[in-house]
Amino acid sequence: QVQLVESGGGLVQAGGSLRLSCAASGRTLSIGPMAWFRQAPGKERGLVAETNWSGGRTDYADSVKGRFTISRDNAKNTVYLQMNSLNPEDTAVYHCNARVIEPGTGLLREEYWGKGTLVTVSS
Repeated sequence: QVQLVESGGGLVQAGGSLRLSCAASGRTLSIGPMAWFRQAPGKERGLVAETNWSGGRTDYADSVKGRFTISRDNAKNTVYLQMNSLNPEDTAVYHCNARVIEPGTGLLREEYWGKGTLVTVSS
C-alpha cells in the first residue's frame, strides 16, 4: 500500500503563486509515474500534470502549460506542483496520484490517491 498526503493549498489572489507538495509513504519503491489532478465544484476530476519516475518526462493540461511545473524528489518521496499566475479558474481540490506499473508489460497494476488540498483563487 501507498499513502499520499497533500499540503500547500490555500487562498491566494489572482496572479499569485502556490506550491503544492505530496508526500508518499508505505511501499514507495513500487511507485512509478506520479501526477496531480484537480476537481472543481460541479466538474469532473481532470489531469493537471504528470511525470515519470525520474522526473525527466512531464506532461501538462493545456490550461496550465507555461504556468505550472511538476517535479519530484524521489529521495524525499515527494512530488511538487509549482503554480504561478493563478486565476480563479484554477480553484479546485488538487489530488495527488501515484501509479504502480507492472514490470515488463507496462500495464497499470495499482493506483493511489491522496485526499486532496483545496486551492482557492480570488479575483
